[in-house]
Amino acid sequence: MQRLSSRMTFFYKRVFPVIWFGFLALFVAGPFLAPAVGGSVSGPPPVFLLFGFAMAIFSFFIMKKLIFDLVDEVLDAGDALVIRNGDREERVALSDIVNVSYAQLTNPPRVTLSLRNPTQFGDRVTFCAPVRLSPLAVFSPNPAIDELIKRVDAARQKGRR
Repeated sequence: MQRLSSRMTFFYKRVFPVIWFGFLALFVAGPFLAPAVGGSVSGPPPVFLLFGFAMAIFSFFIMKKLIFDLVDEVLDAGDALVIRNGDREERVALSDIVNVSYAQLTNPPRVTLSLRNPTQFGDRVTFCAPVRLSPLAVFSPNPAIDELIKRVDAARQKGRR
């Protein structure tokens, strides 16, 4: 089976949030810890703390919208896609996919499958498209996703006959 999702999904979902929120925690806690180390009496202004918490809340909602909803892995099984998220797995026939939406100008690039019948993942499944390193690749369609769109359309056309 060929992998359609990016191998960077683990980094985007698990590693990057830990690094980001760890950085924010150090950003907020650092000025409070600095007076204890340096011997200064005055700490940072309260607005500094408020900014850090606002940034954490804003970041969480952005990540919830763009990263946390990604499934771990999507594999091409010929006439179907095998979708894995954690220890759950679902097989979806290409003819059961209503639409394939590809947002290549987001980071990470996202592919959303709209399904005819809801699965254990819902009626929409989103995964990270394979990342291409060429600077010009941003402006051209991803060949793997473009091929998937054509195959889904062919499977739907075949089902109508």
